[in-house]
Amino acid sequence: MAIGCTINLNYPRPARELVEALKEFPVANIDDCMNRTAAIHSSIRPLNKTRLAGVAFTVRVPEGDNLFFHKALDLVQPGDVVMIDAGGGQTRAIFGEIMAKYCRIRGVAGIVVDGCVRDTDYLERLTDMAIYAKGSTPNGPYKNGPGEIGTVIQVGGKVVKPGDIILGDADGVIVVDPEDASALIEAARAVQE
Repeated sequence: MAIGCTINLNYPRPARELVEALKEFPVANIDDCMNRTAAIHSSIRPLNKTRLAGVAFTVRVPEGDNLFFHKALDLVQPGDVVMIDAGGGQTRAIFGEIMAKYCRIRGVAGIVVDGCVRDTDYLERLTDMAIYAKGSTPNGPYKNGPGEIGTVIQVGGKVVKPGDIILGDADGVIVVDPEDASALIEAARAVQE
């Protein structure tokens, strides 16, 4: 294994029912039940109004490079949320309209990038896939690598493991450990009532 060139697809995925049950609650209510510590940094904002709920498919790329995001597009499963650790870079977009269209074909629930995007006019109009990013720039990415898929990453200051439950709305994005999901459903239901 070359350091920085890793693909791991062997990780547990939570039951779809847990993701769907958590999707019913405002993200802020779930975050309250997690001692108000589950949110990624507020600098990563929604680009459209599509609600986000799915399973983390993690990708780490060098700042301004999307080679391993291209590889990820052939490996994602329907309902995945592609979580991209791009080092928070704001000089180059990691993806735009073309890659987003391919993600939609693959059934991706959303993309969250700790970095920039482009083609925001298109991304803002999407109603079937949530997009969150730190910003936008017309500068396109390099495709040199290295990168990682299916490893533990950091997005917006939060550790994200492949298989975590990712939820988002207009307030932002939270990361939920699947082992906590059942208890959170009950706690969030109590808060909402």
